[in-house]
Amino acid sequence: MGDVWYNMNVKNIPKSYTIGRKVFAKISAVEGISLTPGMRKDFQVFEEKNLSHADRRQAISKKYAR
Repeated sequence: MGDVWYNMNVKNIPKSYTIGRKVFAKISAVEGISLTPGMRKDFQVFEEKNLSHADRRQAISKKYAR
């Protein structure tokens, strides 16, 4: 089949993209970073409450900011 990169138009490559939670966890594990049980619970609550991204950021900042 060969390499597909030769057909890609550079103009169509996004400058950024969002990765999912599972992929982020795998990357973090390689770096030796993991969520504490408390952080996992926080994210579970965010999901249950269906919080917006802005509300999640605000809650995290309020709880963990120094």
